[in-house]
Amino acid sequence: MSLSAAPQPKPLFAYLKWAIISTVIGLALGAWLGWETTGTFSGMLTIFFICAVLAVLEISLSFDNAIVNANKLKEMTPVWQHRFLTWGIIIAVFGMRIVFPLLIVVIAAKVGPWTAMMMAATEPARYAEIMQDAHLPIAAFGGTFLMMVALGYFVDEDKDIHWIEWLESRISQYASVKGIEIAFVLSVALLFSRLLEGAERDVFIYSAIYGLLTFLLVEVLGGFLDKSQETASAAAKGGLGAFLYLEVLDASFSFDGVIGAFALSQNLFVIAIGLGIGAMYVRSMTIMLVERGTLAEYRYLEHGAFYAILILSVIMYVQTLFHIPEVITGLGGAALIGVALWSSIRWNKANPDGHDA
Repeated sequence: MSLSAAPQPKPLFAYLKWAIISTVIGLALGAWLGWETTGTFSGMLTIFFICAVLAVLEISLSFDNAIVNANKLKEMTPVWQHRFLTWGIIIAVFGMRIVFPLLIVVIAAKVGPWTAMMMAATEPARYAEIMQDAHLPIAAFGGTFLMMVALGYFVDEDKDIHWIEWLESRISQYASVKGIEIAFVLSVALLFSRLLEGAERDVFIYSAIYGLLTFLLVEVLGGFLDKSQETASAAAKGGLGAFLYLEVLDASFSFDGVIGAFALSQNLFVIAIGLGIGAMYVRSMTIMLVERGTLAEYRYLEHGAFYAILILSVIMYVQTLFHIPEVITGLGGAALIGVALWSSIRWNKANPDGHDA
C-alpha cells in the first residue's frame, strides 16, 4: 500500500516496528562483535553502548532529514515513494554507512576495495586516520550542498507562510533575482576559504564548487527526467528526479555523521551498526510524517528543519577550522525543530479555524 493511499494513520508502534526490530538485531550484533573482538564482558558492554550512542546521535542529527524527506515524498508518485523507502534505505544504510567510508579510503590511500576492507578490520587506527584526513573536502562539499537546499526553501517568492516574519518575508522578496542563492553560497565559501592556508584553501574551494555543481546538476537532471516522464504519462510526475534529489540529500546529511562517528569508534562495522539503526528510525519518521500529514498540521515544522539544515551547513564549514562535537550539532537541530513544533502548536490554538487571526 502506498503512503498516499493509507486511509487512516496507524498507531505509533506500527510506524516504529521495523526500526525497533533493527535496534534489537543491531545491538545484539554489536554485543556479539564486542565479545568476538575483546573476549571480555566489559568489552562487549562497551561496543554495545557505543552502538546505542551512535544510533541516538544519528537520530538526533536526522530529525531535519526526515522532515525534508517527507516534504519531498508527499509530492512523489506512490511507486517512487515505495522505491525510495525500500531502495533508498538500502542505499542509505549500506551505501553511505559502509561503501562510502570504504570508497574514501580507496581513493585517499590508493588501494583496492578489498585492501580497504581488510584495513578496516585489522588496522582500524590507520583507517580512521585516513577518514579524518578526508574531512575537509567532505565538509566543504556537503556544507555547500546543504546550504543550497536550505536557501532554496527560503528564497521562494511563492512562500507565503513565514515563521520568523521579519527575516523570511525580506528573503522571499529577493527570490525574483536570478542566481542570488548561488552568489550568496559562493561568497560564504570564498570567505571561509580565506581562513585556510595553502593546499587546504584550494581543496576547500574546489570541493565547495563541486558541491554547488552537484546540487545544480541534480536539479537540472531531476527537472529533465520528471519533465520527460510527465510527457509520457502525467501519473509519472515526481519520480526519478525527486528520488535522485533525496539520495544526494541523504548523502550530504550522512557525510558529517559518518566522519564524526570515528570519534566514538574506529571500527567500521560498529559504526555501520549504530548509524544503520539510526537510519531505520529516519525511515520510520518519514513514513509517519507523510501518512499523518504532520507537516500540514504543524505549519512551522518545515521551517525549523530548514533552519537546522542551514545551521548544519555553516557548522560543516566551521569544522574545517576546528572541531565541533556532533552532540552539539544534533541537539541544536533537534532544539530548533522542537521550538518550531511549539510555535506551530501555539498558532493552532490561537487559530482553531486554520486562518490567521
